[in-house]
Amino acid sequence: MMAGGNVRFLVLILAVAICGAASVFQPISDSHRSAALDVFVPVDGSYKSLEEAYEALKTLEILGIDKKSDLSSKTCENVVKVLQSSSSTLKDAFYALNVNGILKCKIGEAGPKDIVSQLQAGVKDAKLLLDFYYSVRGLVLAKEQFPGTDISLGDAEAIFRSIKSLSQSDGRWRYSSNNPESSTFAAGLAYETLAGVILLAPSEFDPSLIQSVKTGILKLSDSIQKYDDGTFYFDEKSVDASQGPISTTASVIRGLTSFAASESTGLNLPGDKIVGLAKFFLGVGIPGDAKDFFNQIDALACLEDNKFSVPLILSLPSTAISLTKKEPLKVKVSTVLGSKAPALSVKLTQALSSKSVDSSVINNQELKFDADSATYFLDSFPKNFDIGKYTFVFKIVLDESAHEKVYITEAQTKVPIAATGAISIENAEIAVLDSDIGSVESQKKLDLTKDGAVSLSANHLQKLRLSFQLTTPLGNAFKPHQAFFKLKHESQVEHIFLVKTSGKKSELVLDFLGLVEKLYYLSGKYEIQLTIGDASMENSLLSNIGHIELDLPERPEKATRPPLQSTEPYSRYGPKAEISHIFRIPEKLPAKQLSLVFLGVIVLPFIGFLIGLTRLGVNIKSFPSSTGSAISALLFHCGIGAVLLLYVLFWLKLDLFTTLKALSLLGVFLLFVGHRTLSQLASASNKLKSA
Repeated sequence: MMAGGNVRFLVLILAVAICGAASVFQPISDSHRSAALDVFVPVDGSYKSLEEAYEALKTLEILGIDKKSDLSSKTCENVVKVLQSSSSTLKDAFYALNVNGILKCKIGEAGPKDIVSQLQAGVKDAKLLLDFYYSVRGLVLAKEQFPGTDISLGDAEAIFRSIKSLSQSDGRWRYSSNNPESSTFAAGLAYETLAGVILLAPSEFDPSLIQSVKTGILKLSDSIQKYDDGTFYFDEKSVDASQGPISTTASVIRGLTSFAASESTGLNLPGDKIVGLAKFFLGVGIPGDAKDFFNQIDALACLEDNKFSVPLILSLPSTAISLTKKEPLKVKVSTVLGSKAPALSVKLTQALSSKSVDSSVINNQELKFDADSATYFLDSFPKNFDIGKYTFVFKIVLDESAHEKVYITEAQTKVPIAATGAISIENAEIAVLDSDIGSVESQKKLDLTKDGAVSLSANHLQKLRLSFQLTTPLGNAFKPHQAFFKLKHESQVEHIFLVKTSGKKSELVLDFLGLVEKLYYLSGKYEIQLTIGDASMENSLLSNIGHIELDLPERPEKATRPPLQSTEPYSRYGPKAEISHIFRIPEKLPAKQLSLVFLGVIVLPFIGFLIGLTRLGVNIKSFPSSTGSAISALLFHCGIGAVLLLYVLFWLKLDLFTTLKALSLLGVFLLFVGHRTLSQLASASNKLKSA
């Protein structure tokens, strides 16, 4: 359940889809808490491993969900078992201490000393980055949980240099000195490990060592990926393809925040990258994978509690504003985990229309604040604010200058907004025109807000014209996303036409003379239906206008016939008819006795071969006696036996292709060992002749 899937490309595609030029990011909410209870489900009161147990408990603890009492019994038994065993691996000891930090299990007096000794020995013998990581971070946890235990690193600077030797010039790190490939994920582990070494060191480090690590961090930050909306993330290049952008970015964030927690490092990161990293994890939504879920929540918790600056996120409960209902624009500002933000003000600096991005409809409008709901709102809009799509540009200003050292915000936050309203439909009419001179033969006024009963008739020499006007509440022309005109014959054959809009007028003219082939020369009654829809149009409609009787020419013999229509439109989704197939009747087999006689005739040559061998006095006196030659000869005879066995299996059950495939492999084997055996026999024979 907790194993991370190899979904890096899937996650990247998802991230690209949610990170557009203007995106809406929501902080962690009750939706995450509800999903966490479904993702982190224990089996019989515990998890498969202590690693899974820690990730589940840590995630639930950050989200404020108390499940410790349900898991403490069996999980603590596993923790105590690991911490009291001298054969436990460094990884198991590390996760056991992590779980113990949450559940506060009863370890016993001997447990802390034994596990500390084991971890200290692990640091001393470590060669791999992961061994350094588990042992050093384990000692940091032991120091926090067992204050009375003597925990120290002998030569901390030497350990620091040993870990530092795995770093690369581009800021990434290797897992071992024998592996030339470097990893961004490993860089996060390395920074966490170095932070632990600094914490456990008995004295301060050489400043040049700290500076060299900070230089590597700057190099690593150069490889950070960025989207147009200011979202930042880290990703692997080649070595560790199992680590996707979520786990890689989370590893780097844990490493940087741990390294910056030490006052001696003096590490600081640009505020835009902190906010960008937070936006990346919030933009993921709710991961379905338990490992990704943990990495998301844990990384956001690290960003909310760090030595740099706490990122503030601007979010909107809804990105649609109804001008008909006169709904206000509502904005909330909080931390990434949804905690309350400090005193601040929110300004709407610009409202750019999709029709004219150069001019702003709203400029430098400060939003009002509702203390009860902790919401900023704008309850009135200028008179020229019309239906359409906009990009609202917000700016957050902290009220107190002291908060600027604690919190960080985006310079500008762009949010897509859709202003909706009721569209006026005027001057709607439908008419039959003469094809030659275009004069109106019959014309009907329409009320598209309700179904009509218009009755028209036309022949193939005439035209049908439909026209109407769409205007916004301010009287501006409105072009809908969808405007379709449908003719449905009494035989259920449908034809759909696109209604084009130019300026304020939407019009469709059907010339039946040019449409007779498309209409399959079907005369008779056609139902008329009009569909108009748009995301900004609150009164989208589907109107049954009426019908028209068409008199079309007879269908030529070679003309395309109309497709068959099902009497039940949804029958296409039902079960298909069963396909019955009659197999060929088996041919009559020969009698059983004849088959047995044929088998005997085939076996007789083999029996004769065996008798001939005994008559010739065949023996194994020339079988090689030396070890190498004997093995080659034995393999050669075994290969021949395998070929004979393969023939038997082919006779009993194998097909021809499988047999030939196996025979080709055995043939190559026999060619090698047979040549070697014959060469050795020839060599032995030459030696006897020369003697």
